[in-house]
This record gives sequence, C-alpha cells and structure tokens, in this order.
Amino acid sequence: MSKTLNRPIRVLVAKVGLDGHDRGAKVIATALRDAGMEVIYTGLRQTPEMVVNAALQEDVDAIGISILSGAHMTVFPKIMDIMKQKGLENVLVTGGGIIPEADMLKLKQIGVGELFAPGTSMQTITEYITNWVTENRNF
Repeated sequence: MSKTLNRPIRVLVAKVGLDGHDRGAKVIATALRDAGMEVIYTGLRQTPEMVVNAALQEDVDAIGISILSGAHMTVFPKIMDIMKQKGLENVLVTGGGIIPEADMLKLKQIGVGELFAPGTSMQTITEYITNWVTENRNF
C-alpha cells in the first residue's frame, strides 16, 4: 500500500560556505517548485548552523545542499552532526555539485542521501526526493 501525501513536500535548498556559484541551486529550486514542492531557498553564504535552524523553522522534509567549493567533506558532516544534536533525524539531506565518487560513498555512510553530479536530470532528482519523503516521512 503506497502512502499519499496530504501536503506538498517542503525542501530547503542552500549554498553553504563561501561558494558564490548559485545558478545550479536556483535551477534545482525552480525544478522542484515546478514539480509541486514548496521550496525555501536560503541564498548564498549560509553556515551549517543557519541551514539546520532554517530547516527546523520551516519544518522541511528535505535539505538540498549545492556545493562546488570542494568543502563537501566538511559541510555535510557538520550539517549531519547539528541535525543529530537538534533531533532532526528524519529529514533527508541530499545535494549535488562537484563531489568525487569516493567522497559520495563516505558521505552516504554517515547518513547523507543521494548526491547528484552536474548533468543529472531534474526528473531524477525530483523522483528521488518524492520517493524518499513518501517512504520516510509521516504526513
């Protein structure tokens, strides 16, 4: 029996650190909105703490981190640690950017969801988030 969603999926899209390239994050945010999701885009230069606090305040189902700076092995673990400290363990953390495959595997081991490389279709990303939320969140 498949679950039905009683409200739109809420996704927070963020750029963490000094990475100033936000075109991809804006494209993702637009695609998620077009797919019927509610999207909160935090903008540039967020800290992990700011991202997690916004996720709590906005009661999101998923957090999407766009990262091109090479700081993924610092940013994602810090976000996961803060989420655990604040009891926010049933929210998907996903993202994309320039992340080597070996690092993607390490990040998955600490609980990060799928990470998407440049060129991934918007349909693949929206389906992944929808499926994860449908299976793991209570509505």
